Amino acid sequence: MELIDGIAVFGDPIETSALDQIRRTKEHPAVRAAALMADHHKGYAVPIGGVVAYEEAISPAGVGYDIACGNKAVLTDMSGADARAGITKIIDDIASTISFGMGRKNVERVDHELFDDPAWSIVKPLNLRDKAAAQLGTVGSGNHYVDVFTDEQDRVWVGVHFGSRGFGHGIATWALKAGGARDGMDVAPLVLSSTSDLGAEYIAAMHLAGRYAYAGRDWVCDRVVRILGARTLEEVHNHHNFAWKERHSGQDVWVVRKGATPAFPGQRGFVGGSMGDDAVILEGVDPTGNPMAAAVNQEAALFSTVHGAGRVMSRNAARGRRRKVGRRWEDDPRHPGLISRDDMQRWIAKRGVVLRGADTDEAPQAYKRLPDVLRHHSGTVRILHTLSPIGVVMAQASEFDPYKD
Repeated sequence: MELIDGIAVFGDPIETSALDQIRRTKEHPAVRAAALMADHHKGYAVPIGGVVAYEEAISPAGVGYDIACGNKAVLTDMSGADARAGITKIIDDIASTISFGMGRKNVERVDHELFDDPAWSIVKPLNLRDKAAAQLGTVGSGNHYVDVFTDEQDRVWVGVHFGSRGFGHGIATWALKAGGARDGMDVAPLVLSSTSDLGAEYIAAMHLAGRYAYAGRDWVCDRVVRILGARTLEEVHNHHNFAWKERHSGQDVWVVRKGATPAFPGQRGFVGGSMGDDAVILEGVDPTGNPMAAAVNQEAALFSTVHGAGRVMSRNAARGRRRKVGRRWEDDPRHPGLISRDDMQRWIAKRGVVLRGADTDEAPQAYKRLPDVLRHHSGTVRILHTLSPIGVVMAQASEFDPYKD
């Protein structure tokens, strides 16, 4: 960890554009602490991997458009041998049953008691309830996925990554507009007083989106476990685009984590790598008796850690530029990407992973390696399980989805 202008910065090399964003974010008078996780990279106004503590304030730009994006991992009673024996059919069944991208392929009714909650009156003017109901249980596109893993004991885990879909996107769009946010990547992020009417309404809507995201990930994991013909033994579930009311250094603050996993002592988290790399189940370390440097790093990181491996190249650089044709994307031959589909498939084949869907902007070559990233948070978290992918399902490369990130 390196302290730069009062900001705890993890990782090497440090991405200058992300550092500039977190510096700009820290200039707001309500900020009490800020940190940058080792998987950081540039985001919308606030960098991915940015963690910011505000006194009586909250930042919709810091939470981001995909409110409550997060991960869930489920340990099943299925053996790795059984899963590998039928992995092609398993992955095909997941791809045909779970809805990826914009539309809904599955005809199963996906309902939830959440839709009877009076909290929907808070977001009623946004007319988002029907959209939320239509998209519950859909995964989306971009870096969102359903994975089948095996661990060091050859047990099967199901892992998913997605958030609140169009519902969260609509809340963020409304809050940013209502708050007068400046549009752009290199601008000061919108910050709202948490006690103002707009701030309180945003917080309530954000919490509803958080519960919605949990419901969606629960449904998808349960449905995939049914496809496996297995039972759930335990689960790990966490957001990484959210704001929590916490106490740090004797002060109550709103901690906004954008692409960062909470990692308090004993708190478990599921952190993915890329489609061809291992993922991990980790937990925060008790600072009592922890080496001084590690304990200091925990507090400096606001008890947070990475949410993934972090990109080494932008989407456009990896896959090349695209043109939108109707509701689909097509390659622009004038601007090819650095990673071909053959390059991606060779990597996946070498790892023995069965892949359905996905685009080259999500290829393993576009990401850092997760163990290298986690090394920068050594001593603050411990690895409980290492999960190796045997099957990955993502949206098709041509899928248009404005809620994918």
